[in-house]
Amino acid sequence: MTTPATPPATESAHPAVGALPPSRSLSPNPFIVAVILLVIGLIGFGGYRASEYQGMQTLRTDAGHRLDLFAAAVDGIVNRYAHIPATIQLNEEVLGALHPARGAASVQAANRFLQHLNSHIGSIAIFVVDERGFVIAASNWNDPDNSFVGEDLSFRSYFLDGLAGRVGRHFAIGITRGEPGYFVSHPIRHGNRVVGVAVIKISLAPLDKAWDLLGAPALISDSNGVVILSSVPEWRYTALSPLPLDTRVDISMSRLYNGGPIGDFPVSVNAAPGPEGQIVHMKLGTPPPRSRNHVDAGGSYLVHGRGLQDVGWRLLIFSDLRPVRAQAFGHGALAAVATGFVLLLLLVVAQRRRIVRQKLEAKELLEQANAQLESKVARRTKALTDTNARLRKEVAERQQAEQTLRAAQDELVQAAKLAVLGQLAAGITHELAQPLGAVRTLSGNAVEFMKRGNLSTVEQNLGIIARLADQMGRIITPLKTFARKSPAIPAPTDVAHAVGAALFLLDQRLSTSGVTVDNRCEAEQAIAWCDQNRLEQVLINLIRNAADAMADSEHKTLTIEATPGADGSLELSIADTGCGLPDAGALFEPFFTTKPAGEGLGLGLAISRDIVREFGGDLRAENRPEGGARFILNLPAAPKEQP
Repeated sequence: MTTPATPPATESAHPAVGALPPSRSLSPNPFIVAVILLVIGLIGFGGYRASEYQGMQTLRTDAGHRLDLFAAAVDGIVNRYAHIPATIQLNEEVLGALHPARGAASVQAANRFLQHLNSHIGSIAIFVVDERGFVIAASNWNDPDNSFVGEDLSFRSYFLDGLAGRVGRHFAIGITRGEPGYFVSHPIRHGNRVVGVAVIKISLAPLDKAWDLLGAPALISDSNGVVILSSVPEWRYTALSPLPLDTRVDISMSRLYNGGPIGDFPVSVNAAPGPEGQIVHMKLGTPPPRSRNHVDAGGSYLVHGRGLQDVGWRLLIFSDLRPVRAQAFGHGALAAVATGFVLLLLLVVAQRRRIVRQKLEAKELLEQANAQLESKVARRTKALTDTNARLRKEVAERQQAEQTLRAAQDELVQAAKLAVLGQLAAGITHELAQPLGAVRTLSGNAVEFMKRGNLSTVEQNLGIIARLADQMGRIITPLKTFARKSPAIPAPTDVAHAVGAALFLLDQRLSTSGVTVDNRCEAEQAIAWCDQNRLEQVLINLIRNAADAMADSEHKTLTIEATPGADGSLELSIADTGCGLPDAGALFEPFFTTKPAGEGLGLGLAISRDIVREFGGDLRAENRPEGGARFILNLPAAPKEQP
């Protein structure tokens, strides 16, 4: 096949029509694009930083207002009754209860006074401790489960402060009910001598309701840096920073937290973050929140603090930075988009001017190209005419090749038909040999039985001969339709019945050869789903091959057995004591045979396996360990009848 001619080399020296010079290229300059993107990025980043700074300032101002509001709420709750212990020493019943010669009546009078006083105040409890540290009177004296009377509080810090003549203010967890509270103590003097300590325990439960005033996660830490109150329950009783050893010893001795463990705060927080605050990042291990003022794992928060001077506590609030940064991101994106729009507008104007200039250059180029095209048209017209003639010649050659290919295909189809016809004729010849042998055997038996006068047996043999004649008619039918097989009609087939029919047809041959048949198939024990006539053809072929294999054997035993298969199918095995199999894989190849020339075509096993596979089974062969061969028919089991 020829190839089209290439254009003359001289034409490549001329510029192609429509080609633009380098000055007319419309592709953007990478350096300019990089500069534009850099400018957009810087302006967007600047807008983000400016918006973030403004948002942070607003957040700091808002956090300061909320801290002031909450500090006032804490002061109102904690210091509302802080003056009560100082007035208790004015009561004569209390002083009488602290007298060394006190009696039960004076103690009872002090209990009733404290109970009456606490009922008006509403604190958790008011109690009086003697100079040894034992509670001698309390407002809850008549509560057997929660009474403080008789408790030893000599280890408490507020007691030691009061005994030393100072006002004590401490957060602690009660040892009776484990309820946290704020303890305020005041010394009780008799003259210049401290004879006892008056203590009030103020409930901090109202502060849990005041967290909503902040609208953000918050906590209160005591003078030890331990979180005693928090809107996030998981933060309570954790240390903002590692506690020194002496502090831990003091906490353990005073039992401020009732001996409970003091864990570490999830993040490192400065108790006094300063006016600018501190930015912290909650790690992914932060426990899930259980309150409305929750903290998401992985978020960033701005921490602000406020000192509560009267109680010595620190109030910290955690403001979420995500809204601020989201707003800053939006402002930065808006600034970047606006910058990009302005730059794009400038680029459009510059591009339009560039296009006008390029149009003028293109007009000049087109005038030059027009003259070149006129000369090229003549040369290329001749080249196209020559190419057209060559293409016509190639079309004719391809049409001739296509006709030759079609003729070769027709010959291959005809050869394939002849091959199929030869294989079909060989198969039919093989299948007719078995019924013809059976007819000859039965006819000979019928003549012998007629001589003996056994007409019933003669009638039976003639019936079998008629059935075999019908079977030979069905075998010949495929030859009439060339490649169409007579369909196998599967039905429930008793394997024992098919084996018996095959043995009956080969009985005379097996007896003449001296073969002992061990038929272990029992009637109605193995029911297969197949065509009985075709199964008998396969069995006759396998039994005849087994008899031929045992021709030179000393012991000739044929064993037939039907057993259930592993997958619910049936396995019918035909075992002999012959010479065995040379190659189990090649046995089922067409025209492979171990018999002498002229005694077999090598198609029996191949056809038998095809027959078995038609009704969903399979045929395989193997050598027996004790000698001989075994052919195994895997047959589908007949479906069970529905009740």
